[in-house]
Amino acid sequence: MTIQPTRHIVAMGGGGFSMEPDNPLLDDYVLSRTGKARPRVCFVPTASGDAEGYVDKFRAAFGPQRAEARVLTLFRAGEVAGDKRAFLLDHDVIYVGGGSTVNLLAVWRVHGIDKAMREAWERGIILAGISAGMNCWFESSVTDSFGGRPAPLRDGLGLLPGSACPHYDGEPERRPAYRRLVADGTLPAGYAADDGAALHFVGTELVAVVSSRPHARAYHVENDGGETREIPLPVRYLEERSEARGA
Repeated sequence: MTIQPTRHIVAMGGGGFSMEPDNPLLDDYVLSRTGKARPRVCFVPTASGDAEGYVDKFRAAFGPQRAEARVLTLFRAGEVAGDKRAFLLDHDVIYVGGGSTVNLLAVWRVHGIDKAMREAWERGIILAGISAGMNCWFESSVTDSFGGRPAPLRDGLGLLPGSACPHYDGEPERRPAYRRLVADGTLPAGYAADDGAALHFVGTELVAVVSSRPHARAYHVENDGGETREIPLPVRYLEERSEARGA
């Protein structure tokens, strides 16, 4: 009998090395899922246009004592001269950075990265990400990629059903926009995460919500007869670094 790999996605509303450089709790939580002392981590900064400063922050945060860190760039020459699919599949964790969800999805589809991400997930490689790196896994999301107020996007990868909204407490217009879009049926029900909160899915089931900040929260947001119903989810604060690594 063939044993199917466990499929993990850790979707962060905000936080991680780029937003909390002195708080490694969420990133440690992701690394701990691998069960390895020095996992292979691939950073995918497509949503930022492969911003060099973002890549530098990643390399600083995931030094050789913590992980074997590599980067997949699509806008400029980088570490990957050949088969990008094979490169992605040679990792324990794929960590997607923030930026423009719309641009990320468009560029990924041109290069076939969308299909490679699904294959990675099905093989049991842990998928993680912040902001656009949260949105991309869902069927739909709220994004500011169109240059104005947060707007609906209904063209995600669809590994996870429903919709997503990152930065729920971090950007003033996100919460009211998401509530309105779910209430009027523009977006299906889904999940919202504050900065510092992460949703951990196994398969398509939410199994845990963890946070790097004491008051970070996450919610399931539903349409209740044309009104918004916001259901708070249980959150575990990763107060001690050793807890995050050993959880």
